[in-house]
Amino acid sequence: MKESLTMGIDRIDRNILRHLQSDGRLSNAEMATLVNVSPATCHRRTQRLFDEGWVKSVRAQIDPDRVGLGAVVMVGVVLDRSTPESFSAFEEAITKLPVVLDCHLVAGDFDYLLKIRVRDMADFNRLHGETLIALPGVRQTRTFFVMKVVKDSDPLAF
Repeated sequence: MKESLTMGIDRIDRNILRHLQSDGRLSNAEMATLVNVSPATCHRRTQRLFDEGWVKSVRAQIDPDRVGLGAVVMVGVVLDRSTPESFSAFEEAITKLPVVLDCHLVAGDFDYLLKIRVRDMADFNRLHGETLIALPGVRQTRTFFVMKVVKDSDPLAF
């Protein structure tokens, strides 16, 4: 099954992706050693994986507490209408809010599930009152304050 999910790449490419995912700071020479190919081959393959869109980005994972964003809040959003236009308007607006880390269209009790990082409860209260409930089409929100992050942004298993 895993093979069918990654058609178009081979074992070496998958290994490169796994290593990039766990440590995006690896040099090409280090990566080549880890995947057992020459540096030139490794560079060519890595560049192709970027060019073909297998790798969306490489970035540092910042400690949220160190930058004053220690509170995680999950927000379920229910829109007032289930139309393509209302979904589109909400999605356009939500992508402009940098405080929203993740936004997922979901099935179930909510239309969208948001992951937000803020300083504290008062910071979220301001965001909720001034911004979230004023987003296009929002009828209701349900807020869940995360007590403890157990697992967050783990590498993909493929």
